[in-house]
Amino acid sequence: MTGPAKSSLSKPRQQIVEWMQLYNFGRIENLTFRGGEPILDPQPRIVRAIKLGGDNRPRPERHFPDCVLKSQLVELFQHLDQLQDGVIAVLEFQHGLPFRFEVTVA
Repeated sequence: MTGPAKSSLSKPRQQIVEWMQLYNFGRIENLTFRGGEPILDPQPRIVRAIKLGGDNRPRPERHFPDCVLKSQLVELFQHLDQLQDGVIAVLEFQHGLPFRFEVTVA
């Protein structure tokens, strides 16, 4: 194992990863974060995208708490740590991984 595992994340961060792994393609909207940690109450809006002709099943990694985090996930959480407080207006994910996000900062 090289790098952090999903099980090493806080529960809110694990939940964000699990949503992306469950829906595979889509976006998370209006995700507030404080001190770098996602705030899940109220729950952000999750919009699932269906890729026509593609594999829309949940990612197999979803069932493995000790899977190593891909670089895109590590980078996402590094950004949250640096920004500290704000709202992710839109976090797009593809193949269960964050692709890009738009953020407003306090």
